[in-house]
Amino acid sequence: MKSHEIDYKIIGESIQLVEIELDPHETVIAEAGAMVYMESGIDFETKLGDGSNPSSGFLGKLLSAGARAITGESIFMTHFTNHGIGKRKVAFSAPYPGTVVPIDLSKVGGNLIVQKDGFLCAALGTSISLHFNRKLGAGLVGGEGFILQRLSGDGLAFVHAGGTVIEKHLNNETLRIDTGCIVAFEPTIDFDVQTSGNLKSMLFGGEGLFLATLSGSGQVWLQSMPIKKLVQALAPYGRNRGKENSSILGNLLED
Repeated sequence: MKSHEIDYKIIGESIQLVEIELDPHETVIAEAGAMVYMESGIDFETKLGDGSNPSSGFLGKLLSAGARAITGESIFMTHFTNHGIGKRKVAFSAPYPGTVVPIDLSKVGGNLIVQKDGFLCAALGTSISLHFNRKLGAGLVGGEGFILQRLSGDGLAFVHAGGTVIEKHLNNETLRIDTGCIVAFEPTIDFDVQTSGNLKSMLFGGEGLFLATLSGSGQVWLQSMPIKKLVQALAPYGRNRGKENSSILGNLLED
């Protein structure tokens, strides 16, 4: 199925959202709960599956929904369609602060590998499926990097990242990265997870026990502040809840 041709605008700086402009009868699919606002004339419907293969039937949609459940995502996707006259807009935001990355799938060979919670929205016709990493090492590290998403199609897709996005092009090179900092990469890139160094470095280096490696040639998108790092940074304040008067944070809140 050929993807719908949608227009868009990225709004904001450090906490972004994407505003999609739909012509009459155009549709954009999105993660459940991602919508911020929509103009009159746009209707939405929650469905099983991404709608990229209308002839797949109920069983095909159920299998697709089950695959999404494995990644921890909702089994439903929301379809927003412009049933009005003239152009209408609908906007989506990520579930945590960060950056929205627009990617034209036709310019990356029609396929993109995305972290399991990275997909935000896409033009109707985009297929979202599971991508299992075949590397044993990646599968042993708590599952991180083992189950990914594959976006397929010829239209626009939008992924979200925490903090700042770094885009790199590897030319038969290898990049070692914190396992949580990968947003997306082309299928031509080989992904694995390896130990971060010797025992001393692993225990006292502060970089964790494992690092991801991306090898080969192709485009890579990274994030500076994955959600797990944000949660870790805020955790001490959560533990001190109820003791605000004895902390700097509490004094600021009191003011």
